[in-house]
Amino acid sequence: MFKKLASEALGLSDIGKVVPPSDYDKVESDDFILKEDGEKIYFLIKSKADEYCFTNLGLLHLDGDSALSKKRALKRYSYHDYRINNVWLETAGTVDLDVEIKFTIGNEQFSIDVAKSQIDKVKDLYKALYRISSIQDTNLDLMRFADDSLSSTLNTVKSGFGDSLKIETVAAVTEYAFDWKKKAYASYKVKDFGAVFEKYINN
Repeated sequence: MFKKLASEALGLSDIGKVVPPSDYDKVESDDFILKEDGEKIYFLIKSKADEYCFTNLGLLHLDGDSALSKKRALKRYSYHDYRINNVWLETAGTVDLDVEIKFTIGNEQFSIDVAKSQIDKVKDLYKALYRISSIQDTNLDLMRFADDSLSSTLNTVKSGFGDSLKIETVAAVTEYAFDWKKKAYASYKVKDFGAVFEKYINN
C-alpha cells in the first residue's frame, strides 16, 4: 500500500485516465485508426507508458517500454480474430488510487489501472466488453452447430448416392456447402461491435 502511494507521489505509477472523445485526435492511437474502413474510437485509456484504444473493430494497444521512454509497440487485436474472455472489474478500496479493468483477448491478459475518480466510465467499458464476450461465446456455439449440421447433411447425401456420385453432383454439393458455410461465417463471425459500444458507452 505504502509503495503504491509513494509511487504515485513521485509520478512513477502507471495509472491511466479515460480520454474524452473531444481529445481523441490528440492521442497517438488516432493515427492508426482505419477510418477509411469505418473504424471509430469508442473508449480510450491513456497512461504514462501505454494507450488502450477500444474501437468498433478491435483493441489497439500502444505498448510503452516505460513511462520514461518514447518507444512504443503497436498491437492490434480485432474482435473478428480474437475472443474476449474473463472480463471483470476490481473497484477501489478506501486508500486505493485506482480501479482495475481486467480481461483476456486471444491469449493476452490485460489488467489496466484507471484513476478511481473515473469508475463510472470504466463501468461502461466493463459492460461493453462483457457483452461482446457474451455475443462471441454464443456465436461460437452457433458456428459449431452450423458445422455439425453441414457435416451431417453432406454425410447423408454421400451415403444416399454411394459410389454412384457423379462429378456434377459432387461439384453442386461442394458449391452449396461453400455458399452455406460462407453465409454462416458472415452471420456468426462479427467484425463490427459498434452497436454494443453505442449502447453501453455514455461518455
